[in-house]
Amino acid sequence: MNAVSPEKPMSFPTVSAPRSSVAVWPWPIGLGLLTTFGLLSALLGQHGVWLALSWAALSIPLIVTVICLIRAWRRPSSKGGLS
Repeated sequence: MNAVSPEKPMSFPTVSAPRSSVAVWPWPIGLGLLTTFGLLSALLGQHGVWLALSWAALSIPLIVTVICLIRAWRRPSSKGGLS
């Protein structure tokens, strides 16, 4: 029972079910392939379009990582404190 309204039971937040491995792996695999392409294009193509492609391909995983870290730092931990 609830102290505010004794006739209504308290509701607790639901815990989401863990995601399957198929739902977890596409982003890391995609970022790994993009990084591999960026490294190969930087090594094999020294001028022109290859240089721009290598910069773009290596910048995207870095930007995604920074965004995910910022989100993780802002979100409170399930253990009670900031993560």
